[in-house]
Amino acid sequence: MDRILIIDDDEGLTHFLSRFFSRKGYEVKACGDGLTALDLIAGQTFDLILMDYKMPELNGLEALKRIKDLQVKTPVIIMTAYGTTETAIEAMKRGAYDYLLKPFDRKDLSRIIHDALAINRQMKEVVSFPLPPGKASGGPARGALCIIGGSRKMQDVYKLIGQVAEKDVSVLIGGESGTGKELVAKAIYHHSLRRDNRFMAVNCAAIPDALFESELFGYERGAFTGAERTHMGKLERCDGGTFFLDEIGDMSLSTQSKLLRVLQEGEFERLGGVETIKVNIRIIAATNRDLEKEVQKGRFREDLYWRLKIISIDLPPLRSRAEDIPELVEYFVGRFSAEYSKPVRLVTESALERLAAYPWPGNVRELENCIRRAVLLCTGEFISPENLVMIDDRQDAALHRPGMEGLQKRFNGKIEELVAEFLQFSKQDAHAAIIELIEGALIKKALEECGGNQVQAAKMLGISRNTLRHRIEKYLGKEEDTMS
Repeated sequence: MDRILIIDDDEGLTHFLSRFFSRKGYEVKACGDGLTALDLIAGQTFDLILMDYKMPELNGLEALKRIKDLQVKTPVIIMTAYGTTETAIEAMKRGAYDYLLKPFDRKDLSRIIHDALAINRQMKEVVSFPLPPGKASGGPARGALCIIGGSRKMQDVYKLIGQVAEKDVSVLIGGESGTGKELVAKAIYHHSLRRDNRFMAVNCAAIPDALFESELFGYERGAFTGAERTHMGKLERCDGGTFFLDEIGDMSLSTQSKLLRVLQEGEFERLGGVETIKVNIRIIAATNRDLEKEVQKGRFREDLYWRLKIISIDLPPLRSRAEDIPELVEYFVGRFSAEYSKPVRLVTESALERLAAYPWPGNVRELENCIRRAVLLCTGEFISPENLVMIDDRQDAALHRPGMEGLQKRFNGKIEELVAEFLQFSKQDAHAAIIELIEGALIKKALEECGGNQVQAAKMLGISRNTLRHRIEKYLGKEEDTMS
């Protein structure tokens, strides 16, 4: 349960906020002045601090400075009904996460609290990995996440993390979805010289283009309809820290040019602003796309690509390091049995053989979810093959639904006829060519059935929306080029 500390001498407001957050499931502590708060912070751990700007004896700016002197990384949100917006921004420059103007809008309050607590969890979620010889790790912290695997390919990854973590350079992490790119980014952060400063992560594919620039760079009051106050973007809030851009291949070209300026000059302007904002941040980026091909197609800036690719770490898919599966399974079983208070101790040999033989298209994330489900549903101390559910099982079940048998026979007959005809014309790379033809036709038909709705089509196909978008570009993009 997240713990929130409220510091305000207005008893009515602290009572309202305490009830508001308690109803949302948070543990709340409140006090009326900065000196009392400092005593509480020195002896207890909080996940978020809300502090009034104008308080007796010690105002918000002075209290904020002392909190930071205690090397507390907990996000601090300044609340104010006095002074100017510039005063609140000055507090943020001194280390506050954000500010709230009284009276509060409940939606703004909920959003800011949610974001701040997410940032706090990211900073506290220590990721350990086997450090190369000569580097002392001190062992993983209690509850730490781990990057698992002793294969040669993973040893190469560990060496690179160890070599670049303390070097203040940009890092580009590549690999398929589910291979653990964010874990690697957090491991670099926690072993870097910036580990006592802020870590912020943004998924470039999860935020609509229309909102992405304002989230990243912030905006001035009146910059657009609805911009009722100056808003500091995530880059500005992360000054001095580490900024992780996940799925950077989905970033628009206009935003890419602005990010390039941040990397080259360490500066930018908020939307609607003329003041140049200086920031000192380390960028770590990740993508499941081939950025070199994206550059060739004009969808990614070449200068930004080389700026990011000072150091690159490529994560192998799980199917190419199958020898790591037993170790990963052991780790997930131990983690989830403790998390859910289940007495599961081990996985049977036959279950382990099945896990090792499966291709894991969703990589480590799919294996993690598979073991989590098996631990939850297991009724004894051992996980057996019957407790394991993979994508292949769901596909097999779909093929055995009523009416599917006749359809499958007709499909097999047509496909055999077409394959035989296709092989008369294509003697090389026939397998890849046929797979592309079938997958392209399947995606096109699914989109037609769903009226072009990509979310529904992805659900129908059993793939993520990001994967569908990539397949549309791969297959339907070719068709559009040919038609034009």
